[in-house]
Amino acid sequence: MRRDGRGSLTPLIAVIVLTAGGSALLIGRLGGAAVARAQARTAADAAALAGAAEGRPAAEMVAVANGGRLVEYRSSGLRTSVVVVVGPARARATAERSLPPPDGRMNAEEGPERRV
Repeated sequence: MRRDGRGSLTPLIAVIVLTAGGSALLIGRLGGAAVARAQARTAADAAALAGAAEGRPAAEMVAVANGGRLVEYRSSGLRTSVVVVVGPARARATAERSLPPPDGRMNAEEGPERRV
């Protein structure tokens, strides 16, 4: 029986192609998970701010608008804490509402001036 090496390259190429495909699949899944975590953080931050300003209904609406679902809402005094789920990712965020100045007016740095 003669061994001239014919066909020995084919299994090597098959292994390389399968390894490259598996690596691409793994990278895709890791990238998708990273995107979901980032979207969950964004949705949670926005929902916490909305909840601190306007309450739970606003927090739920903002979470949904950002592709998430509000699964936990806690409000204690000026502090609001939320948990939002986007796909497989879950994120928690907290926001605090500030008190208005004693005279009720905002300065130019805090918001638009009102002309009467």
